[in-house]
Amino acid sequence: MAKMSMSKLGSNIGTIMFVLAILKNWFPQELGDIKRHLQRLIRYLYPYITVTFDEYYHVNDFVRNVAYTAIERYLNAHFSPRAKGFRGGVIGGCKSVFLDMDCYEEAIDEFEGAKIWWSSRDGEMPCFKLTFHRKHKDIITQRYLQHVVDEGRAISIQRRQRRLYTNTAKATWTCIAFDHPSTFDTLAMDPKKKEDILNDLITFMKSEYYYKSIGKTWKRGYLLYGPPGTGKTSMIAAMANFLKYDIYDLELTSVEDNTTLRKLLTHTSSKSIIVIEDIDCSLYLTGQRKKKKDEVPVKKVDAMDKKKKGSEVTLSGLLNFIDGLWSACGSERIIVFTTNHVEKLDPALVRSGRMDMHIEMSYCCFETFKVLAKNYLNIESHELFATVSQLLEETNITPADVAGS
Repeated sequence: MAKMSMSKLGSNIGTIMFVLAILKNWFPQELGDIKRHLQRLIRYLYPYITVTFDEYYHVNDFVRNVAYTAIERYLNAHFSPRAKGFRGGVIGGCKSVFLDMDCYEEAIDEFEGAKIWWSSRDGEMPCFKLTFHRKHKDIITQRYLQHVVDEGRAISIQRRQRRLYTNTAKATWTCIAFDHPSTFDTLAMDPKKKEDILNDLITFMKSEYYYKSIGKTWKRGYLLYGPPGTGKTSMIAAMANFLKYDIYDLELTSVEDNTTLRKLLTHTSSKSIIVIEDIDCSLYLTGQRKKKKDEVPVKKVDAMDKKKKGSEVTLSGLLNFIDGLWSACGSERIIVFTTNHVEKLDPALVRSGRMDMHIEMSYCCFETFKVLAKNYLNIESHELFATVSQLLEETNITPADVAGS
């Protein structure tokens, strides 16, 4: 009924404006003042407000309107079942097919007692139009629009294909789709330790305002250490799948110097995990730093010598990004170091505030074995389990060796 009244009122106003346009040709000067007064009257009588959200900020702009994208996701999630026309798409290597509302569809929403009309338009500048009664202006502008954007962003994160990035010799990132199947359910490790890590990740995700209140960048560091084959890489994949974050796998040995490192790291996105695997093997970042009297004098080197020398990334250059001034260039990021020899790492690299949580990825225990038995054989109990438990207490064997045996 309200929509019919709004359409009827709009039609009447359109008729008035048409008549005025004709009369203007006959009495141009006299109608000028009358037209202005009529426009004020129409604005006063017309009870609805319309807000337009264009897909791009300008016709020739390449930057998509963030609000438009969020609205698109929100409307598709809530109103696509009622639509008559759809656009199809695929996510994650043909593993998930989705349907979006087609153009020119309409939707009616309600929020805190306010009725809202949404419509879409295609063409040179696609857009969404939001119409509501002006008495609900505060509700719409102060709460509803933020609700739509927040929920739309959350849906986009759920739907998007996650990426695995690696750095190139030209100091840029290249990526592929990230489809690693590891999850915390399939991760072979002690259940109590797994629960502690999950709780820590959940706390981190919900701590944006806490980090702001204490004046720190919203980031967290994890050090994964232990013998090869204990599941460090699987842990990183499980973290990414749980958080729905992209992964940036940083190969330090191919980074020319601190400036290049800074350029790479500032081009990583929020909601991502930055990984440096086997950091004990990455450049000279391990062991105790030399005292001044033991330092070798700096020698001038020409371009050819510098090229042969390789990477000149330093420990201080890496630390400056982890928690120095450059650490504020981004938020909601996790930094993960892995190592097989934790004792070799410089204490400055792994102290609290840089690597906040140290996670030992150890040899296979009986609880870990039960996870592997469930994953590989789909069994949760067996008459040989008691024997296996006793043998695992007497020997050190990695989960990778158990799974491959």
